[in-house]
Amino acid sequence: MTTMEKLTFEQWTQLAGNDSAVYELDEGVLLSEPRPPLRHNLIRQRIAMHLAEFVESNHLGIVIEGMDFRLGEVTIRNPDVAFVTKDHLKSIDLDRSPAEGAPALAVEVVSPSNRAEDMVKKTRQYLEAGCRSVWIVYPALRLVEVHSARGVRTVQEPESLKDEGLLPGFTLSLTSIFDITNERS
Repeated sequence: MTTMEKLTFEQWTQLAGNDSAVYELDEGVLLSEPRPPLRHNLIRQRIAMHLAEFVESNHLGIVIEGMDFRLGEVTIRNPDVAFVTKDHLKSIDLDRSPAEGAPALAVEVVSPSNRAEDMVKKTRQYLEAGCRSVWIVYPALRLVEVHSARGVRTVQEPESLKDEGLLPGFTLSLTSIFDITNERS
């Protein structure tokens, strides 16, 4: 059995600045995520674009892709897409990474290499750190799980995704984010 060496926040900071790989720190354990495939990136980009348009037009804050967030003393996560409120932005140093605290919304697009237990743990970490909502996007199943303090809700295509507790009035067509065939014709 192999023992995993635990890292401090300072050790992670030094490591994260030395190459272009994306690292997360899971309660002190260093994780390195493989680069996601094209489908993952297209879905992430579509979600970010729709979400950013809504957030910016309503002056709610910002939407960012691939940003590190410090969720705890030795926990750093990098959601595919994050929504940070205007109020939280006031307390963030825009020139430092990771951002302190959890975003209001973390979106994770599941790739074939992701393990279910890792996604459950990551979702729990986001919520315990203060995320109001976590969206777990399953491209192969064409559905999204919406996690919040109220529980879990599943939205499946052809339904549209809504998160009234966090983003009243926001609607996202799941078909528009999952249908990649339009780009290939």
